[in-house]
Amino acid sequence: MGGGADAQRGIADRARLGARCAYALCRPPGHHAYADMAGGGTYLNNAAIAAEHLRQRFARVAVLDLDVHHGNGTQDIFWRRADVFFVSLHRDPVDYHPFFAGHADERGEGEGEGFTLNLPLPAGTGDADYLRQLWPALERIDRFAPQALVVSLGLDAHESDPAAGLRLTEAGFAGMGRQVASLGLPTVLVQEGGYNPAVVGASLVAFLDAWR
Repeated sequence: MGGGADAQRGIADRARLGARCAYALCRPPGHHAYADMAGGGTYLNNAAIAAEHLRQRFARVAVLDLDVHHGNGTQDIFWRRADVFFVSLHRDPVDYHPFFAGHADERGEGEGEGFTLNLPLPAGTGDADYLRQLWPALERIDRFAPQALVVSLGLDAHESDPAAGLRLTEAGFAGMGRQVASLGLPTVLVQEGGYNPAVVGASLVAFLDAWR
């Protein structure tokens, strides 16, 4: 649990030192923040800070963004790099924030070409369809062969969240957790969105149960 750059490095250290999973409860969220610019109410890109810290020990790190919104800031930070593979599942930005990023044809540039994967989902996607899309994303991560994983964990994909983009339930978050945990990687979970206090806690517990 923590916030700020030092806290993110501390959480990442737990994975560096062999913890199966470490969770950072961050407010505000961070994945819309760029290296040199705030965005979407975010100021520090917590997932990117954690990934950079993990890179001090591991040659390859993957960042998996599971927020209902695309992590445009995280994508931009690693856009031209081949050592960090960025993967995102999110509501299709054709008519949703951030409309200017997160489209399927965005793949990175220069050395980073092919190291960005966006899987935009139709509005209202529920548990079964979401989990079907998550498997190929995890297969791509597995082929990249990272030594550690950072997950931008957005709980705003819940059907009761005011973000009103996707329609996941606690069962869907449980399935997500099991799939992600099956990679068997040292994993840092970084809290992103989630704006309905009535369901955030249960969704998080459902996801975390996979690491018990």
